[in-house]
Amino acid sequence: MGHLELHAHVKIRPGQLEGFKAQAAEIMRITREQDTRTLRYDWFINEDGTECEVHEAYLNEEGLFEHNMHVMTARAVLFREYAFDHQMTAFGEVSQQLRDLSTKHAGGITVYSFLQGLEATAAI
Repeated sequence: MGHLELHAHVKIRPGQLEGFKAQAAEIMRITREQDTRTLRYDWFINEDGTECEVHEAYLNEEGLFEHNMHVMTARAVLFREYAFDHQMTAFGEVSQQLRDLSTKHAGGITVYSFLQGLEATAAI
C-alpha cells in the first residue's frame, strides 16, 4: 500500500447536524491550510444525518500525527458539542504509538492487514 488509510466512524448528537457540518467544515479548512502529508480526508453522512464516516489517507503515520496536531482543538469542539461514539479502523501496519493515540482519543482501533490487491500478490 505504501501509505496509511483510516476510517473514522462517529455518531452525530440529536439536533446537532448543522453544528456538526459547520465544525466539520472548520476541520477541513484547517486540514487544507496546514497539512502537508494528507492524501485523502473525505466526510460522508448517512441518509438520516445521524452518523458520519471519515475516510482518511496519509503518506505515512507521521502525516496522521501532523494532522492530529493541526486539528486537535477543532476536533475537541466537534466531540464536545456535536459528535460521540468515535470508532477508528486502520488498514495496514500500525505502530504502538498509533495504537496508544487511538486508545486515548477513540477508545481503541481495529486494524486490518493487507491481504491482496490489484498491484500486489497475496501474502500466504
